[in-house]
Amino acid sequence: MTSTPRPATRHVVARNEAVLRELPFDDHGDFADADRGLIKALDDCVIRAEDGRVVWDNEAYRFLDGDAPGTVNPSLWRQSQLVTRQGLYEVIEGIYQVRGFDISNVTFVEGERGVIVIDPLLSVETAAAAIALYREHRGERPVTGVIYSHSHIDHFGGVKGVTTQEAVDAGEVPVIAPAGFLEHAVAENIYTGTAMARRAGYMYGAALERGPHGQVSAGLGSTTSTGMASLIVPTIEVATTGEELILDGVRIVFQMAPGAEAPSEFHFYFPDFRALFMAENANHTMHNLVTLRGALVRDPHVWARYLTETIEMFGDDLEVALAGHNWPMWGRERVVDFIATQRDLYAYLHDQTVRLINRGMVGSEIAETFRLPPALEKAWHARGYYGSVSHNVKAIYQRYMGWFDGNPAHLWAHPPVAAGERYVAAMGGADAVVTKAAEAFGTGDFRWAAELLNHVVFAEPNHDKATALLADTYEQLGYGSENGPWRCFYLSGAHELRHGSFGTPIHTASADVVGSLSPAQIFDLLAVRLDATRCWDEMLNVDIRFEGSDLTWRLSLCNGVLTHSTSRQQALASATFTIDAPSRLIALLMGAPAAPESLAGSGVFAEGDAGVLERLLGFMEAPDPSFAIVTPE
Repeated sequence: MTSTPRPATRHVVARNEAVLRELPFDDHGDFADADRGLIKALDDCVIRAEDGRVVWDNEAYRFLDGDAPGTVNPSLWRQSQLVTRQGLYEVIEGIYQVRGFDISNVTFVEGERGVIVIDPLLSVETAAAAIALYREHRGERPVTGVIYSHSHIDHFGGVKGVTTQEAVDAGEVPVIAPAGFLEHAVAENIYTGTAMARRAGYMYGAALERGPHGQVSAGLGSTTSTGMASLIVPTIEVATTGEELILDGVRIVFQMAPGAEAPSEFHFYFPDFRALFMAENANHTMHNLVTLRGALVRDPHVWARYLTETIEMFGDDLEVALAGHNWPMWGRERVVDFIATQRDLYAYLHDQTVRLINRGMVGSEIAETFRLPPALEKAWHARGYYGSVSHNVKAIYQRYMGWFDGNPAHLWAHPPVAAGERYVAAMGGADAVVTKAAEAFGTGDFRWAAELLNHVVFAEPNHDKATALLADTYEQLGYGSENGPWRCFYLSGAHELRHGSFGTPIHTASADVVGSLSPAQIFDLLAVRLDATRCWDEMLNVDIRFEGSDLTWRLSLCNGVLTHSTSRQQALASATFTIDAPSRLIALLMGAPAAPESLAGSGVFAEGDAGVLERLLGFMEAPDPSFAIVTPE
């Protein structure tokens, strides 16, 4: 099997050339905005960890110059040119951004004594490099506050690159976040974190070479950094729209927006600067209603309502809008029009999908026929670079109707391997199916070729001809994709078919994130790691106490289900474990169980049958960070 990229077929080239005729490529306004206020770009934007490992390489995108080649959708090429710009920018006097140091932006707002940091990127290393660049040009201002706009890790993971836990504990640096931040920030990266991280490797093209045949960007930004993620628990939570704070002499007015792009999120306005920070709810792209890596489905209906409220609250006074991704926009009328168009985008997706659901259409049917109005189709910031009409429409269907489309034939369908075996047999065997797929490939019907070949690969994973042609097919589908994650998914699938699994290059379950789990979340995590089939007949009770706390947590295993409670219990536990610090709990429960006789030496004191804990942990199953995606195993 070839391991080198193939050229774009004439069918893909023709489709990409058609995009050039359909969209207003003579509009260069975004480039002017993206370059406005540049103070300094790094000559060599490569950021390394302490051990020398590269965690960020923006230089890899230097190929994004000139016109799009045939292997890249020209609309995505244009967006990639914009999102890979890097450096320190002045938004307005007193507000600065470093862009292009991670998939997200970090923003610096100057106060009376120092600087407020908004959304300190994903990694400690990239955040440290960003604030160093800021200080090089704006002076050694101390950090006097940190704001997390929402609960996604690329907006808080680098916090220890800009401040310290000690400074926060001493009251020198308040950390402000929307209500519910910690619960959602931790839960998203822990419960299904393994599966999401594995798929994120596909979504961001982590294993792909940067270049015209590989990853060109993720649409929302170039890609994710791979440094150390951190977390400092917020010291102030904002829960009410209209709430105001004064931080380092800077007045801030908040608007709550939970359940839109993130389950915990707010916008905020700086009246003295007439500047609005939109978190991640108004970007220069259509956003995801459900991400390809996996997430809870977001609510476009409430998302649109928040944007209407934003205009009503701040639209008469603002002069600039900026966000955690992409570039700012200036001028009241332009900003209000931008927010209103973003609002209409999510409202239109929601309302028209629901209308078609009520006409009996299923998600795939709606996605195939759904079209945005011309004004939205022509708006660059409404293009599907990160979210797409196709998968956002399906997300809305999923939100309201669930996985089942109402067709009884789909109620109990065969899983991929069993279905593949039956399809291949019904169509005359694997060789015959590959022949049909090759014909579809030759006519440019890559979607049908992929469907046929996927059945062969799952039925006969060692069929080299099918595997090779499926890799070529995914490659062509990637070359034609306007959506960054779609391109990355297709090309990552081709990569794994040709080279084998690349595992999970992206890890978000850092020590700080895991260390912020509450006892209830830790016990919930244990419950979803329990291999229940091995303990159907087991019954045991364990009590856990923390020194300095009056609570006793009862863990009960029965019927293959692990439950926890702090209520008074009638029955005695098999053992009680007193733990000197909450951090011990994570080390004990997530690591290898200590022998009963050594528990006391590790800060854990047992009363009763100390071996019961080892028995319980013996039923746990570690997640698989390299599970198969494009092959059955």
